[in-house]
Amino acid sequence: MPRILDGTRVRDEIKNELKPRVAALAAHGRPPGLAVALVGHDPGSEIYVRNKIKTCQELGIYSETLRPPETITTDELLRTVEELNRRGDIDGILVQLPLPKQVDAKRILLAVSPEKDVDGFHPCNVGNLVAGLPGPRACTPAGIIEMLKRYEIPMAGRRAVVVGRSDIVGKPVALLLLHQHATVTICHSKTPDLPSVCRQADILVAAIGRPAMITADYIKPGAAVIDVGMNRLDARADAARIFRNSPEKLASFDKKGNVLVGDVDPFGAAEVAGAYTPVPGGVGPLTIAMLMANTVAAAERRAGLC
Repeated sequence: MPRILDGTRVRDEIKNELKPRVAALAAHGRPPGLAVALVGHDPGSEIYVRNKIKTCQELGIYSETLRPPETITTDELLRTVEELNRRGDIDGILVQLPLPKQVDAKRILLAVSPEKDVDGFHPCNVGNLVAGLPGPRACTPAGIIEMLKRYEIPMAGRRAVVVGRSDIVGKPVALLLLHQHATVTICHSKTPDLPSVCRQADILVAAIGRPAMITADYIKPGAAVIDVGMNRLDARADAARIFRNSPEKLASFDKKGNVLVGDVDPFGAAEVAGAYTPVPGGVGPLTIAMLMANTVAAAERRAGLC
């Protein structure tokens, strides 16, 4: 049986390591501060922001949630971001996506001070990642590296394949793996014979956004499979097919009206992989943990403690 890479366990380890650092900052003058701008009422964003607030409270991080009206303009939101940039009690700024269609999301994200960009999306911080310089890293990719390190899965000298080339996951995780001395291939929709490329991977990262696309014939026996996908199945027939008529999963579907699946076929991973991250409970819990880590590190830099 493959090892299950438990993201909840790693998340809790990271949170426990952050608590004394937060306490030290508070003793030095003030706790770290995180501001989240949440525009509109996207259900997924609402849940995500609530979880961020809860985690801040657990760690002793000051958190502030701004809820501008859904009718806000780009210029109005820019003024909000600029005010947060100036505030001394805020170390991290997070603008929750998606934004309403009338708002220019790129202008907003570029307006966030690179020193307070705890999502790691600002071009300055992307440049720091490319150059291997200090700075906040994109949270989900950073969480993946933490997962691999803490489960002692070797990266140096190993072949890693990343399926997906997004700015949020695919590209940054490829760069982070490269910095760990892996040999990295990035695949996407135009990659010919994708299964054969994936089968070369000692570490396979699936971030393509397609439910259960990565089946057993994509996976090298014994590979570590990192499933970044979070897809909601709303059709019972799809759930029955992907989960092989699992009574437990179908009962969950019947209760909720949907069920979650990653980008990796869970039965295929269980049959072939040496280790894999489940969905849910794998990579997902680490995203907020790394957001907290970025916020604490930003506060330490601003306080001159590192």
